[in-house]
Amino acid sequence: FRTVEVFLFFSLLLSALGLMAAVLMQARGSGLGATFGGGDGSSFRTRRGVEARLYQFTIILAVIFVAVSLLIYIGE
Repeated sequence: FRTVEVFLFFSLLLSALGLMAAVLMQARGSGLGATFGGGDGSSFRTRRGVEARLYQFTIILAVIFVAVSLLIYIGE
């Protein structure tokens, strides 16, 4: 059991650090003003290239983080 717990802990740690990095690397929008109707009206746009891959990678990391968290919770 000890090696499984260590593996899950490091998996959780790596997925958390990767998720934080992926979220921080994403391009920022025009700020809080666009949320409440401000901005230039281009709030609906498609992601292309690296931005799309980073978005998909962020979703995958979030799913991995939640799955590992649930495994740790169930294992206790």
